[in-house]
Amino acid sequence: MQDEHERRMRYAIREAELARDAGETPVGCVIMHEGRIIGKGHNLRETLQDPTAHAEIIAITAAASALGSWRLENTRLYVTLEPCPMCAGAIILARIPEVYFGALDPKAGCAGSLMNLLADGRFNHRPAVFPGILADECGGLLTTFFRDIRMQGRN
Repeated sequence: MQDEHERRMRYAIREAELARDAGETPVGCVIMHEGRIIGKGHNLRETLQDPTAHAEIIAITAAASALGSWRLENTRLYVTLEPCPMCAGAIILARIPEVYFGALDPKAGCAGSLMNLLADGRFNHRPAVFPGILADECGGLLTTFFRDIRMQGRN
């Protein structure tokens, strides 16, 4: 089963690489339903000048369109970085039952690092969360990206 999750996370990593290649923070996401990708996305905040254009939001929107429903029951979300508060909220509202992520985000992670919105019993939906899938590879994309930015003198 671990191999299956790693294979699916590699799809999310490909999305993150697309973000990186576009000069975006390299975060990618895919949503699976019945063994196939129904939504995918990567960060587009700089490209769209939209603070909500996170990989998860783009993937959730695509998945909802594919299913013709905002309820993304019986799906699995794979994302290379721990979801932020906005994305964690969207995951809860979309009723996504399983979340798999790669690298922890100690500055904005809301699936266990900074706080855990996804496990908060006050919400009407609590997805199962599986952290650390290909964490080194996912984290390495981010580390390299930000190192390169610092070396270029950009902030």
